[in-house]
Amino acid sequence: MIKILLTLTAILEGVVGIGLLITPVLVASVLLNTPLDTAGGLFAARLAGAAIITVAICCWKARGFEIAQAAMGVVTAMLFYNFAAAAVLVYGAVRLGLQSKFIWPVIVVHAVLGLWCAVLVWFSNRKH
Repeated sequence: MIKILLTLTAILEGVVGIGLLITPVLVASVLLNTPLDTAGGLFAARLAGAAIITVAICCWKARGFEIAQAAMGVVTAMLFYNFAAAAVLVYGAVRLGLQSKFIWPVIVVHAVLGLWCAVLVWFSNRKH
């Protein structure tokens, strides 16, 4: 189950990260239905893209870890990341009025991935 989670996360986050790094205006428009019309916004989106690609690389590499505890370290970090991403996206949708047909599905995906991580961490902690 850990390998499937890490593979899925690496692919999904990799696609979004590459999109933000290369075409931040398009990704922001599709995901958030908002323009990136300032140099600061473009810079922040590209920086976020680089960070998200880093998450994807960590997940991709962790799939092959021989020691389960090492992979669980990445899953634990992804637990925080997914719930934080869902919370920030909810804030954007509810408080900032960012609306697109993709924002709520993306929130749900992050919440589900966060729950998946939580279950894996919980079971891992029960074994030790």
